[in-house]
Amino acid sequence: MATTNDCAETSAFPQDRMPAIRRVMQPQDTNALGSIFGGVILSEIDLAAAITAHRLHPDRIVTVAMDKIEFKEPVFVGDLVSLFGTVTRVGRTSITVAISVWAERRLSGYDCCLVTEATVTMVAVAEDFQPIPVSHPHALD
Repeated sequence: MATTNDCAETSAFPQDRMPAIRRVMQPQDTNALGSIFGGVILSEIDLAAAITAHRLHPDRIVTVAMDKIEFKEPVFVGDLVSLFGTVTRVGRTSITVAISVWAERRLSGYDCCLVTEATVTMVAVAEDFQPIPVSHPHALD
């Protein structure tokens, strides 16, 4: 993990896409080392996946799985974090969303860093939380 504001991977920032979420990181999000808690980023990943999945299924969905998360870069107070979501699979009751998390180092010249990536599986559910078919099962066709 990097310990400075220098970014290892900066070339692939998806400038031509609309992020699901953009947020400036605040002091209340930090750990004792002064970087942003990983749990804050995990929460944002979950929200970004839900926002992306809701474009296909506007009703109730829940997160059932998130793959291994490896933080490649730290996030600092003042960084503008952008989360990009892409639907990669639509099943009968599930929607799989790939999320990439980028930090723009606004306090050091707007370098862009890939922070982490995740695959999140969301499931459409009824009021009783039992799985139901996705509203738009052919959304990726």
